[in-house]
Amino acid sequence: MKNVLNKAASWFAVAGGLLALMIAVVTMVNVTAFGLDKLARLFGENVPAIIGYEDFVSMIISSAALMFFPYCQAKHGHVAVDVFIKMFPDWFARSVDVISGILMTALALFLGYMMVHGLIEVRSDNTLSAILGWQIWPFYLPGIASMFLWAAIAGTQIFEREADV
Repeated sequence: MKNVLNKAASWFAVAGGLLALMIAVVTMVNVTAFGLDKLARLFGENVPAIIGYEDFVSMIISSAALMFFPYCQAKHGHVAVDVFIKMFPDWFARSVDVISGILMTALALFLGYMMVHGLIEVRSDNTLSAILGWQIWPFYLPGIASMFLWAAIAGTQIFEREADV
């Protein structure tokens, strides 16, 4: 089960990276269009920027950012204060790991739960993006899946650590 979750976390991180790359490419194109527009205006012409750029970036970044959390959890990459923990006995450090794992799992489940409620509200209100007119609710799905994958990974790490305590 652990390998399946870690592999899923890796795929989520790759997908998040691809979304971030899309944002970078679209931003480069948009900035280039602004620069070309400045030059074109000298000759009485214009070069339009990407219509709906802000809508696109805000919706994609919300998905991309959350897709890295499960991978970070799988690699134990979240912030930890190991400097102080090393001064205490091993049983104490393991106990802190278990408690922080429980809290991390609860946090991820809570965030996933709240995102599901947000999705339901946005879908029922038929909320559209301001410029492009895109439905907003589908952009919640990667974040919701990421939160529950994050919770699953953190939850399995609790049980792995409990065996050591």
